[in-house]
Amino acid sequence: MKPQALDSVAPIRRAKLRDQIYDQIFALVVDGEFAQGSKLPTEIELAERFAVSRTVVREALASLRDDGIVVSRQGAGTFVERRPDSAILRFAPLGSIADVQRCYEFRVSLEGEAAACAALRRDVEALRRMEQAVEALDDVIRAGAVGTDADFRFHLTIAEATQNPFFVSVMASLKSHVALAINIARSLSLMRPASRIKAVQAEHRAIVEAIRAGDQDRARNAMRQHLDSARKRVFEGAGPDVSGSER
Repeated sequence: MKPQALDSVAPIRRAKLRDQIYDQIFALVVDGEFAQGSKLPTEIELAERFAVSRTVVREALASLRDDGIVVSRQGAGTFVERRPDSAILRFAPLGSIADVQRCYEFRVSLEGEAAACAALRRDVEALRRMEQAVEALDDVIRAGAVGTDADFRFHLTIAEATQNPFFVSVMASLKSHVALAINIARSLSLMRPASRIKAVQAEHRAIVEAIRAGDQDRARNAMRQHLDSARKRVFEGAGPDVSGSER
């Protein structure tokens, strides 16, 4: 089954101006107008092109640098460091890309600690729900489906296993953003060799096993590594699969 764009998931808020410019420059990099290794126009030229202030451009470029898309070289200017997978624009509405990046940053901290807390407080019922969530994702893989809802449910079961309602409520409040990120990541993975989506599932199982073992540090690290790898699979087109290949 071909991955489908998740049209029903939209950004929760109207993007700030700097994020709008971030998304527009990002799209130009992805489309190849600003080629990998090439020098970007100056801040003044970009400000004129997008009809915004240099301050807004500078803020957008700073975020792009933080995300590894561009790099600044003293005295030389700003250059395209990495061109993300061009397919990303099929699944990420323009105006949402900067938010997806920031959401991944937040989730690394939030869900890393949730996994650690789950390892401390998990009970038989929580482990049963986690295993059911993993099995549901196995079914998704066999069907060749995207599995956005099943993947979100997996992450929610870990928040529930903390027995802390604040983890659950924050995850619920982030559902629109998280679902969008999951849809992008899984849709892109379906366009790669089967080993890629299997690697994602192996990461899920590693998280569950660490929680089952009651190992807080391992659970935290497994979740953080999973989310960081997911972000890289989306924005860098990288992240090793089971066979060790990059794409």
